[in-house]
Amino acid sequence: MRMFSAFRAVQIPLLATLLELACAGKAVRAARSRSITEALGPTCMFPLRLRRPSAMVMCAIEFSLGLLLIATAGRIWAWPAAATGVRLGVVLLFATATAALVELRAHRPDVGCGCFGDLSTTPVSLRTIARSALFTAGAALSVGVPPIRLAADGLIPGAAHGTAGARLLVALVAAQIIVLGALSPELGEAMVRLGYREPCERRTLPVARTLAALRMSRAWRRHAVLLTSTDPADVWRELCWRYAVFPGDVNGREADVVFAVYLRRWSPPVRVAIVDAVTGEKIRPAAPQARPPHGGRPAARAGTPWLSISSDF
Repeated sequence: MRMFSAFRAVQIPLLATLLELACAGKAVRAARSRSITEALGPTCMFPLRLRRPSAMVMCAIEFSLGLLLIATAGRIWAWPAAATGVRLGVVLLFATATAALVELRAHRPDVGCGCFGDLSTTPVSLRTIARSALFTAGAALSVGVPPIRLAADGLIPGAAHGTAGARLLVALVAAQIIVLGALSPELGEAMVRLGYREPCERRTLPVARTLAALRMSRAWRRHAVLLTSTDPADVWRELCWRYAVFPGDVNGREADVVFAVYLRRWSPPVRVAIVDAVTGEKIRPAAPQARPPHGGRPAARAGTPWLSISSDF
């Protein structure tokens, strides 16, 4: 009996984790699509004016219930009525979700459930509905569980019956997680995405992010003293590279300083070329540029050869 009580208690952190992960997945999807209405699959069945409020309310409910499940599980908030109310709310949430998935499968079989954001784009199937029903059953088991505390003889509640009881409890929890994984199409989608690398030609990076990465690069620091303006005169993209042209001055000659930034999110390679603004001929300063102490034009130091620019392309 104590082992069954321990198994019921395990449902509380499990459900809380799932609720927070679901909320995080929806928030990430909404941030990427820049629309909260894209965060939930069932919102497509709502009138257009109600989709945004319903999606926001759903995310808020999941987040709040996940936190309240943990807050009311221990002895700090020792109010049985509050714990029971929160767990009944979770039961109602998952029961409503199960009914919504049944309706979604019947009326919009091409739409995913949106349970975990972008990972839940697979059309709703019987597996998804069965998983939601299993969550409902787990939430119902958690109702009436007394405040959780660490057992005096072990970290796992119910371990007082010895090692065999603890092993059986762990086996039951592991079996439940395996069943949930088997019923979750998101698991396969996550594995596919982990092994998939998007071609650089298809990467979408905003120009502002490219320019920010450029201004933090070593190539920018080496050549910034040649620029007459820090605003690009032209920016364009060719396959995996984004080019930015800045006006400059090299030994009195009007020049274009061309930076090529590889389209990568972190630490992108940067290459530089300096060409004559009129003829397009590649040029190189005759002497190194000393960084001006107060932001003025650099002064050439005679007698020192110009360092080669290894990042030229």
